[in-house]
Amino acid sequence: MADPKILQVFPNPAPGRDYVIEHTHHEFTSMCPITGHPDFGSISVRYVAGAKCVELKSLKLYFHAFRNEGIFFEAVTNKICDDLGKLLGPRSLTVTSDWKGRGGVTSVITASWKPGAGRRR
Repeated sequence: MADPKILQVFPNPAPGRDYVIEHTHHEFTSMCPITGHPDFGSISVRYVAGAKCVELKSLKLYFHAFRNEGIFFEAVTNKICDDLGKLLGPRSLTVTSDWKGRGGVTSVITASWKPGAGRRR
């Protein structure tokens, strides 16, 4: 499973301002835990930073750690949201996964983190 210890941070250069940071990884891959077939999608992370921002190379390596994991779409999205929320302590955070179709069905999963909640909503 992807270890959140892979993720690195740096100080927010403008902590007094609310501004949106959005990172999208267009080549996200994991595996279906039932069939073992690969799942392909895009992961978008959109947040308003608190004191910390996520470093991009570490975010890419964290995403790549899911490549051979058998995990459902919903679990991937919520794990990424939880890991980033706990690490960054953002003012707001939304993680959206947009999955390529298989058998004519596509899926989009969205999870949000709210400050002070300590959990997903």
